[in-house]
Amino acid sequence: VQLQASGGGSVQAGDSLRLSCAASGRTWSTVVLGWFRQAPGKEREFVAAARWSGATYYSDSVKGRFTISRDNAKNTVVLQMHNLQPEDTAVYYCAGKIIRSVIVDPTSNIDYWGQGTLVTVSS
Repeated sequence: VQLQASGGGSVQAGDSLRLSCAASGRTWSTVVLGWFRQAPGKEREFVAAARWSGATYYSDSVKGRFTISRDNAKNTVVLQMHNLQPEDTAVYYCAGKIIRSVIVDPTSNIDYWGQGTLVTVSS
């Protein structure tokens, strides 16, 4: 099982950036795919997630600025980030959570992690 993230970089405040994550090694229809981030000196936090059905989840801090989308045929999940701010600077991690019940909390108990990709936003 592998989650391969790509697309990080350095941008200016107000710019946009696109992160992509390719999933492989299992059937992903029963896995919620998403993104977490970890800023220097802070704990890892949930950013956004998407289900196979297209349902999406967002943290309040990125709602309205970030959009997550999922291509089921390609087993990829994309995080489109707009109006980036310095506080968005972090290592972003692709994540997967197996759906085990009707109610799913995509923000915790993650089953799969990808390697991080660094996003740096300067003012």
